[in-house]
Amino acid sequence: MVDAKPVFQVLLHLLFLCLCSANGVQSFKEKKVLKLQEFRWRQHGGTRSTVCLSQKSRKERGATILEIKHRDYCSGKIVDWNKKQQKRLIFDDLHVRSLQSQFKNRVSGRIKDVSEAQIPLTSGIRLQTLNYIVTVELGGRNMTVIVDTGSDLTWVQCQPCKLCYNQQEPLFNSSASSSYKSVLCNSSTCQALQFDTGNSGACGSNPTSCNYVVNYGDGSYTRGELGSDHLSLGATPVNNFVFGCGRNNKGLFGGASGLMGLGRSESVSVVSQTSALFGGVFSYCLPTTEATASGSLIMGGDASIYKNSTPISYTRMVPNPELSTFYFLNLTGISIGGVALQAQSFASGGILIDSGTVISRLAPSVYKAVKAEFLKQFSGYPPAPGFSILDTCFNLSAYQEVSIPTLKFHFEGNAELNVDVTGVFYLVKTDASQICLALASLLYEDEISIIGNYQQKNQRVIYNTKDSKLGFAEESCSFM
Repeated sequence: MVDAKPVFQVLLHLLFLCLCSANGVQSFKEKKVLKLQEFRWRQHGGTRSTVCLSQKSRKERGATILEIKHRDYCSGKIVDWNKKQQKRLIFDDLHVRSLQSQFKNRVSGRIKDVSEAQIPLTSGIRLQTLNYIVTVELGGRNMTVIVDTGSDLTWVQCQPCKLCYNQQEPLFNSSASSSYKSVLCNSSTCQALQFDTGNSGACGSNPTSCNYVVNYGDGSYTRGELGSDHLSLGATPVNNFVFGCGRNNKGLFGGASGLMGLGRSESVSVVSQTSALFGGVFSYCLPTTEATASGSLIMGGDASIYKNSTPISYTRMVPNPELSTFYFLNLTGISIGGVALQAQSFASGGILIDSGTVISRLAPSVYKAVKAEFLKQFSGYPPAPGFSILDTCFNLSAYQEVSIPTLKFHFEGNAELNVDVTGVFYLVKTDASQICLALASLLYEDEISIIGNYQQKNQRVIYNTKDSKLGFAEESCSFM
């Protein structure tokens, strides 16, 4: 007599396959559920503030923890979210194009003179895509600054100011600070600008001062002199902190007082200037754009204060002599829904992790493999037109929730970045009638791939410059 149990199980399996086929949606091994109504609310709901000084800080086990917010938190009421989302993609495209061009100039040795130099390799468009802000105290005044791992020099707008863009807080007044000092043009600090930024300091009309110039690709700029003052990162004092005091600034800097440089430079970045305090270690957890969401920037390396839900996996930082102040990693693979992809460009190594780029960029051959596998697993949904840099789009306006394939980046040393469910899709339209895979292709195979901040949300990303390693762990971002 035939055992009926195995036959019954086979029939159930066939019935399940038929149901999936009837709905036109494929199943796959590794998936996450994206609740679209909640996703839309997180991206665009809640009341926005017009004041950015509410960020908190605390000290814990030798580390300093600063609250980090998405810049949209400070933007006030946003009338047209669709337009804002679409403009962000356009700016991101221009930013990456400018960045790639400047990378090539640096690698080929074509460094411009001081009147045209970039500090660092960045563009004015970039400041439209730098999304995360913290509050620090400089010379006794609170300053909201944009956080950027792709910049080295920290700068703020200063008075007297020949030309300044609008910012929310009062301008930094160097003459009102008893601890402010000018950096001399013949000092080693001024001379270090050449190595760290590709821009040598220059003597201005006041021959004792060290002038800096930052010209951006869209005509924006900041110009001024280097100075030093007392910096407070929360309750942690940093004496004689060197920064740029901008006297002539123009551009769309989002109302922030300036920029905090967290690059790998050996002298002027926040990381190098606080190495005696924090050992060259910092980490962040980037929040979503939800009005109430917050994350943390932690200066210091005590892993016990992290709130990660998965173990930290580390990979080494790859040295790049021509671009030594940036953070490069060896990308060894990408998997979609648990399926490992095959692409020749994985072997070439050298992907940049950057807090200033929004959407991650992949070599054309890698992106082609990612797109093909994603469409294979996420099939049966209505397509939608592409927009700007995003070409894999869907109309999900009729769905309350969808199951999407997992997206993982794999690095040398078996480290992995498991992208949060909110970092897989990008809402071009807030009703989800145009929602796209949040990855884009570079134009050429030899361009530098980039991991953007959109794929870093709800992750603890740990930068250990002393040991030249970088770690990833999943974490639900919160300051508390």
